Amino acid sequence: MTAKTVNYTPEQTISMVADYAAGVTVETIALNLGKSVRSVVAKLSREKVYIAKTYTTKTGEAVAKKDMVADAIGAVLKLTEAETESLTKANKTALAKIFAALANSQPV
Repeated sequence: MTAKTVNYTPEQTISMVADYAAGVTVETIALNLGKSVRSVVAKLSREKVYIAKTYTTKTGEAVAKKDMVADAIGAVLKLTEAETESLTKANKTALAKIFAALANSQPV
């Protein structure tokens, strides 16, 4: 039977979690521990303390995925799943403009 190699000691884990909670960047923690950033992120995730970065557009709005916009258009127009799926072939800018026009339109 082989012994399991411990990647992080309990002391390293406690220090890492405390540093992260204090606002130390993952990159700095990784450098201090001699580990990769991915390894530190994985360990912090297992410790249930890591908060993934949220991405925004250049205007500061939340990033909307193309599938989500197509699903929203499909819901408004009561499209089938296949029809909605075909919308995802359009570019995101066009889909966003279509959704905005639908949101601002008056029922016929």
